[in-house]
Order: sequence, then C-alpha cells, then structure tokens
Amino acid sequence: MEGVGAQRTVPAHGRASVPAHPSPDQVKASPRLELDLPTVRDAFATFRDAFPSVEPAYAVKANPHPEVLALLAGLGVSADLASVGELDACLLAGIEPRRMTWGNPVKKASDVRAAVAAGVTRFTTDSAADVDLLAREAPGAAVTVRLAVDDDGSATPFAGKFGVPPEEAAALLRRADAAGLRAHGLGFHPGSQQTDPSSWRRGIASARRAADLAGLPVGELNLGGGFPTRHAAGPVPALRDIAAAVDAELGDWRPHLVAEPGRALVADAGVLVAEVVLVTERAGRRWVYLDVGRYQGLAETEGEMIVYRLRCPGHAGSAPRGPVVLAGPTCDGDDVLYRHADVRLPLDLAPGDVVEFLGAGAYTSSYASVGFNGLPPLPTVILPTSDPREDP
Repeated sequence: MEGVGAQRTVPAHGRASVPAHPSPDQVKASPRLELDLPTVRDAFATFRDAFPSVEPAYAVKANPHPEVLALLAGLGVSADLASVGELDACLLAGIEPRRMTWGNPVKKASDVRAAVAAGVTRFTTDSAADVDLLAREAPGAAVTVRLAVDDDGSATPFAGKFGVPPEEAAALLRRADAAGLRAHGLGFHPGSQQTDPSSWRRGIASARRAADLAGLPVGELNLGGGFPTRHAAGPVPALRDIAAAVDAELGDWRPHLVAEPGRALVADAGVLVAEVVLVTERAGRRWVYLDVGRYQGLAETEGEMIVYRLRCPGHAGSAPRGPVVLAGPTCDGDDVLYRHADVRLPLDLAPGDVVEFLGAGAYTSSYASVGFNGLPPLPTVILPTSDPREDP
C-alpha cells in the first residue's frame, strides 16, 4: 500500500469532474449563475481580517468552479474535501495536498487511498469503524474527531447526522492514538447559515471537555463552517462578532485553529439570473413560475430555509409590488420555492421578464441536477470585470 505522503497523479476523470467554461450560448442563457471573482477575493480578505490566526479551509462543496478554486489557491487557502472529485478539482487548481483536509467523516476505503496517494494527511472522523479504516489505509495520518453540537440558530441544521458527544469523542481520540494515528484534533460544525455567535462558544466548550476527558494533547481545533451571509430573512452577525465569541470562549486555550468558510467566501459573488415563464392566479393567490427551481440550483429553498433577496431589472423600485407564490418550471409538485415567505414582486411582471437571485454564489451550481425533466445543468458565467450590483 502507498504510504501517507505518496504523490498521486490526477486521473483523467478528475478533469471531467469540474465544471467547464460555458459556451457563448450559455453566456446569455437563462437560467445562469453570474459570478464575480473580485467579490470572492474581497470576501476572503474580510474573513482573514476577522480571523487572522485561523487557517481557512474553503468548503469546496459551496462552489467548486475551477476559477474560484484557482483564485483561492493563489491566496494560499486550504481546502475542506468531501470526495475524490473535490480532491481532483483542488489538485488541478494548484492547492497543495498539505493544505487539504478530508472533512467528511463518511468515506470509503477507496476515498482514503486516493487522498493518501495525493499526499493528504489530515482526516476528520466520528466513529470507531472510521478510525479503524484510517488506521488501515492512512497509517500515521492526523485525525480530528467531530463533535455533535447544538446547531440551533442555523438555517440548515445537521439533524444528528454527524458528530459525537464529548465522552465518545475522547474515546475515539484514544482509539486513534492506540492505532498509531496522530490523534491531535477536535472539531464541530454549528450548522449552515448560523446566525447565533454563541453556537461557536458552545462548540468550543464541548471541545474543551472532550480534550480534558481524552487525556491527550489536542493541538488543533476545527471551528467548522456556518459563517452566515445576508439573505432576505433578517440581519446576520458580522464575522468580527463571531470572532469575538470564539476568542472569549477560547480564553487561554490556544490550539491551531481551522475553519471551513464556504458560503461566506462565495455567496455574495453570485447572481442567479432567471426568466419569468408564467404568471397566473390559483386559489386566490398570484403564482409566478420561473425557468429555474429547486432542481436547477435552488435546493436551499427547500423548507424555505434560505430566502434569497430578489431583484427585477427594468422594474423601478417604486413600482407597485404584491405577494406571490414563487415556483420552478418542472412537473414536480415540490418544485415550489416560496409559498409561505413574504415574497413580493412587481405587479406588472410578465413572461420574459428577468428575476435575479442575489447572494446565490454558494450552493447553487453545485446543487443543480444534471438533467431532471431534460433541463441542463446550471451554467456559470465568470464576469469579465467587477460588476457591482445594488441591492433591491
């Protein structure tokens, strides 16, 4: 077996696993995601200003576009991986394996082998079976145990899918140490789009308890992701407020800190451009159907978890607006974006008009289906220059 640190050649299939540049037709197609790279750069600078001593490991799943990854690689960003496809995309973008962490605690033996062959040496775990897998396939690797924490306040909580309580985390650290792994880390994730800074305080408190119970030196703490961006559903805390909560809870404990920003780096860089297909009345309510829905990139509207800010170019801000039910184009009855949220659009909106979803650079193109109802994947258009957009 190849040992930890052995270099792996990126396979041909890796090149097909990252989005290609859109064709000229896609540049004007609807729907499409327009992405402004300078905004990504600015968001990274803002994150570094708030967390100067934290290693930022970009959550690749948020937006794996090659140009996003290349930009972040040039800025020295680390990467949080969840699959071999993401590993290959990061290698192609120039992110060094030593700066990659395999953050998904659910993985196949072949995943671990691929990561090891590439030179990845840091893995997250949350089960005894996975610790044993890492001991077999990645001897000597650095292991971080993920804690289950209270993720109240997040738009998309993990519902118990990942993580363990402090007592079990301590036992897993000891198991990893006994198996010859470097059991040096603890981590947690406060839930996506987390709006309560105290969630990070609760996670750190759980990590300190696990470290004390383990009786082993814990040199790394992963603060997870969840750093919020502004949508239509009320204010969100500033990154500096979250950083202050983290610093206050850490006190004199100073492990190496890692965080996994995804949404915070790319959401505001993206505008999803859609077209109105139909406007009609149903059961006394006004319905607006778009050519984009939950299967073309708006998966986070499920349960109305994320309510995007909307803009309608060509319609004056003073134009009369009214409440609507906003729906996607497919024949699936669940393809309704907003039925309960207070979404108001111009009353003169008509087929062919444009509706733009702001703050859509994260978890849209990477969520889009590859052909449900015969509709193509959501294309991404990289804007040639910074394109500042005013809020609606």
